[in-house]
Amino acid sequence: MAILAECPVCHKKHSVKAKACPCGADLDNEKKNKRVRYHIVYRQNGKQVWRSLSAFKDCDPYSVKDAKNVESKFNACRKENKLDVFDVRPEATMTFQQLSEWYLKQDKVQSLKSYDRIKGALDRFNERLGHMLVKDIKAVDIENYQVARKKEGRADATVDQEVGAAKTVVNKAFNNDMVSGRVLRTFKSVHGLLKSGSNVRDRVLSVSEADALITDATTHLKPILIAAYETGMRSEEVLGLCWSQVNMKERLINLGETKNGRPRVVPMTSRLCATMKGIVRDIRDNHVFLYKGKPVGNIRGSLTIACERAGIEYGLSKDKFTFHSLRHTVNTDLRRAGVQESVISAILGHVNNTMFGRYNTIDVDDLRQAMSKLEFYRNGIRQNVRQADQVT
Repeated sequence: MAILAECPVCHKKHSVKAKACPCGADLDNEKKNKRVRYHIVYRQNGKQVWRSLSAFKDCDPYSVKDAKNVESKFNACRKENKLDVFDVRPEATMTFQQLSEWYLKQDKVQSLKSYDRIKGALDRFNERLGHMLVKDIKAVDIENYQVARKKEGRADATVDQEVGAAKTVVNKAFNNDMVSGRVLRTFKSVHGLLKSGSNVRDRVLSVSEADALITDATTHLKPILIAAYETGMRSEEVLGLCWSQVNMKERLINLGETKNGRPRVVPMTSRLCATMKGIVRDIRDNHVFLYKGKPVGNIRGSLTIACERAGIEYGLSKDKFTFHSLRHTVNTDLRRAGVQESVISAILGHVNNTMFGRYNTIDVDDLRQAMSKLEFYRNGIRQNVRQADQVT
């Protein structure tokens, strides 16, 4: 067994007696500043095993004293032929349920807008595999989980989301020395059910379909659909919209930093502006869209009913409608209305990595003109439909 010191600059491993690293780092000074991490390396069952000191309970990964204590315990275990006891990495004693709870408690994870979705996916994964020790989970267990969920009628995308959440937990645990590379490889070896590109949705609503959907929607759902149909905002952006983000005088919605980390402003169309003026504000809650005094959360049930009334197929398969289809519809209608791609990207919050997109400056007037073109395009289609109905 050996104790190795990791250079904090180039991460090369050295003997604990090394005073300098070839990269130029002064290891003696770095040790005094508690920046050198210690690792132990030993052979077990004929294989070389690496362990960061942080994998052992009550050990400071930057303490050479703790490293020497681990070395002493290892030698004692080896004499008594109890090396299995020596492997105290959390994966050996922690269930996947417990590992998930550790992950969900991380501040960065709790700050994610998708926290509830991630937690839901992990809850479903843990219903079947949460009781197992992390080290005991095999690839076949995860594959059996995929099969079982499919038999329950779950879509491929849903199953992939659940397994993907579990993989994220393991990846985070690996980066924090809580699980070994073997566990990481086990989870990574399981492939998703969806083929590349198979989850791309092509469903775009015609103007008549969108109008029918909004007309047949319940009272609390109607303004939500109008907001999405008139702006292309994501579901979390619509449902999380607050009055502090709405400037009725300038007819602008300020979304702040969006999914791609860039600030985004969306002008309101006349229809959306009229809808917003008709919403009664609740002094107890700053959210725009409320139901029984609380922010609207899950709209799937009411959206399904509205789709049935409007004769629109709702579902997760490629050719069916979901709330996200409204965003795809706005993108398509803006393009058909003659709006430049860079302006569409700015409205929808897409990252435009083309040379033109990076250097093309887009201001609020450009965005307003684009939304005017969208209104003109859709109103023109409505007029043509009315004229055709009168002829027939």
